[in-house]
Amino acid sequence: MIRVLLADDHAMVRKGFRLILESQADMQIVGEAGNGREAVELAETLRPDVVVMDVAMPELNGIEATRRLATVAPRSRVLALSMHKDSVYVREILRAGARGYLLKDSIDSDLVSAVRSVARGDGYISPGVSEAVLTDYRRHVTDPLDLLTSREREVLQMIAEGKTNKEIATTLKLSVYTVDAHRAKIMEKLNLHSTGELVRFAVRKGLVD
Repeated sequence: MIRVLLADDHAMVRKGFRLILESQADMQIVGEAGNGREAVELAETLRPDVVVMDVAMPELNGIEATRRLATVAPRSRVLALSMHKDSVYVREILRAGARGYLLKDSIDSDLVSAVRSVARGDGYISPGVSEAVLTDYRRHVTDPLDLLTSREREVLQMIAEGKTNKEIATTLKLSVYTVDAHRAKIMEKLNLHSTGELVRFAVRKGLVD
């Protein structure tokens, strides 16, 4: 059973979330808070698995409340809620310790998926803000290579070595479609637009001679 604490200063919003989550067989609402200070106090007492935390609340905002939860209830994971797609909000709440970020206008199934994901210890970012997060990360990351997953770096190296998608797929035991998806993701993350640019980037980074 996933034990959830709802923290939002609008009672109607809490009521709506309660109805959605309590309809799930694996979820239980253990408490409700109307501001950040109350959320911290309740989390310390109730020790919920997940705190659904509104970013903008009176007395103590969700970002500061999340920061305090890391000390008083370290096992409680925070799913941040906001109307804002702005990367600044996302960055600040994630930096404070939130494991997920959900837009308030998301559909019901997104809320359920996000709570389950955060409860498992995984992250969750609303599709509507993922591009803002990626753009922000690009701006703040020190090395563009850090944007790539281990598999993407592997694919990039093979592209730079002149291998075709089919050859890469055979070597890595992937489908050609998956390799093509990796290639597209690499180009998107690095903001490169051709195979030639990918090769030059890989050479510059010492991935190939």
